[in-house]
Amino acid sequence: MKRVLRAVVLVTMALVATGTEGRAQAPGTAPASGCGGPQRISFIDVQRVLARSAAGVAAREQLEREKATMQKEMDNRKLELDKLREEMEKKGALLTPDARREKQEQFERKRRDAARLMDDFQKELEKKEATLLQKVLQDVSGVIERIGKDKGCYMIVEKRGAGVIYGDPQADLTEEIIRAFDVQAPKGPAAAPPAASPAKKP
Repeated sequence: MKRVLRAVVLVTMALVATGTEGRAQAPGTAPASGCGGPQRISFIDVQRVLARSAAGVAAREQLEREKATMQKEMDNRKLELDKLREEMEKKGALLTPDARREKQEQFERKRRDAARLMDDFQKELEKKEATLLQKVLQDVSGVIERIGKDKGCYMIVEKRGAGVIYGDPQADLTEEIIRAFDVQAPKGPAAAPPAASPAKKP
C-alpha cells in the first residue's frame, strides 16, 4: 500500500497548466476555495481519496473478498494438519517405526505446502492490491488535473508524500476531488469484480 502511494506522489505533484497568469486577484477580496491564493498551490490527501471515493471503496471490497477466499483455503489446510497431528499423537505408539516415519513425513510435506501456499497468497494479494489501487489513482489523476486547471492552480501536491506540515483548509481539494471522481466514474472498473476472475467450478 505504501509503495503504491509513494509511486503516485509523482503524479499528484505534477505541475498543472493554468492559462491564468494574467488574472490577478482583486485587492481586499478573500481567496476562493482551492488555489485562490497568490501561490495557487493546493493539496489532496490520496489516502482519503482511496478510503472514501466510490471506486476506492469498491477496490477495497474486492480485495476483502479475495482475502476471504484465501483465508478459507488456509483454514482448511490448518484443519487438515491439526487432524493429522491428532492422529499421530493418538495412534503413534501403535504404529510401526516405518509407518510412524511415513506419517511424520506426510505431515511435514503438508506443513511445507501450506507455508508455501500462504506465501503465494500473500504475494498475490499484494499484487492485486497494487493493481487495483493504481488503477483508481490513474483514473482520479485526470479529475485532479481538470479541477486544478479550472481553479488556476500552478501545482497540486499530495499531502502526505509532500510532507505538508500545515495547509489551509481552503487549499484542500480532497473532498471536491472525491465528489467529482464519483460523479465521473460511479461504475468504474474497480466497482465490480473483474470478469476475468470467475469462481472456479470443481
